[in-house]
Amino acid sequence: MLHGLFGSSDNWLGVTPKLSQHFRVFLVDLRNHGLSPHSDDMSLAVMAGDITEFLDTQQLERAYILGHSLGGKVAMQFALTQPDRVEKLVVVDIAPHVYAPEHVPIFKALLALELEQYHSRAEFEAALAPAIPDLTLRRFLLKNLRNDGPAYKWRIPLKSIFANYSKLCEAIAPAPAFTKPALFLRGGQSPYVSDADAPQIHQFFPSATIETIPTARHWVHADAPDEFVKRVLAFLA
Repeated sequence: MLHGLFGSSDNWLGVTPKLSQHFRVFLVDLRNHGLSPHSDDMSLAVMAGDITEFLDTQQLERAYILGHSLGGKVAMQFALTQPDRVEKLVVVDIAPHVYAPEHVPIFKALLALELEQYHSRAEFEAALAPAIPDLTLRRFLLKNLRNDGPAYKWRIPLKSIFANYSKLCEAIAPAPAFTKPALFLRGGQSPYVSDADAPQIHQFFPSATIETIPTARHWVHADAPDEFVKRVLAFLA
């Protein structure tokens, strides 16, 4: 299971207890996220290579691969380049095409913070409020802070991610189609996957089904966890 931009493996903890009743579940931190190593080299292809390395390390020949947002793009790229290692693919609220760099204001707001000036998460929340009015989003982003001494520090290399951000917005690289089963699960309140994306999805993934959870926004697994688990289990079964 692969998380999205600014996220980490613990983003899945609301749904993994039920999924782990049926499967052996691996929650993977993408490079430059969570507890994974930091690197100035970051692209969809490079992160797809990380998944290959992870499966090799775990001695897994094949797996079901599930990814949300940026993790969904990595999952798509991995499935296209390593189809023999993917049993089924689940992509959550993201399409194969290029996306506008809508996170630039978030990067700038986070990078503008002088961390030594703040002494609590509440102070960080207040400082970010003008640029990022959504409290839930602010708290999600600030999970990337750590306090292991006299001052707060970023757990993730924001400058490196920002320097590579345009690569993360790119379309999936052309490759032979992935013909095995694929589920594209989108939020009905999210703009990330539209009906117009269906032809391109089926071009890359001809056996794909596209399903919608009407009440969910982009964070489908957080907005509708029970329905999310129900749809994923039905597909994988």
